[in-house]
Amino acid sequence: MLLLDASVWVAAKDRPDPHFESARELAVDPAHRVAALDLTLYEVANSLGARLRRHAEAVDLCRLVVGRCGRNLLPVGTQLIEASLDIAAEHGLTAYDASYVAAARRHDWTLVSADIADLVSKGLAVTPDAALYP
Repeated sequence: MLLLDASVWVAAKDRPDPHFESARELAVDPAHRVAALDLTLYEVANSLGARLRRHAEAVDLCRLVVGRCGRNLLPVGTQLIEASLDIAAEHGLTAYDASYVAAARRHDWTLVSADIADLVSKGLAVTPDAALYP
């Protein structure tokens, strides 16, 4: 199972993004089993809708996340928050990024991110390209 963070979902909608092609394939191709956190919906809405004012695209993308992930759209509960705070402190991450790491570890999933600086470079996630072509 591939846990896609918000950066991958947003990259799948952003043609100029260097991860566009691989992110799009992961986001839309049912051959890839994907999961997300419920906070992904808020991050997508914030990034595309609030920040870039692409409201309709943000809503469509949130629908895609829900549709693609189904039962693998995980809620962030207190246990995940506790683990996230430990990971955030250890790696200098936001609680948001650390939540993805904690969820991936808990379920033994591969975390996929376009966040090179905070996640991929620290060995906590793989890029969309690396997820497709391991």
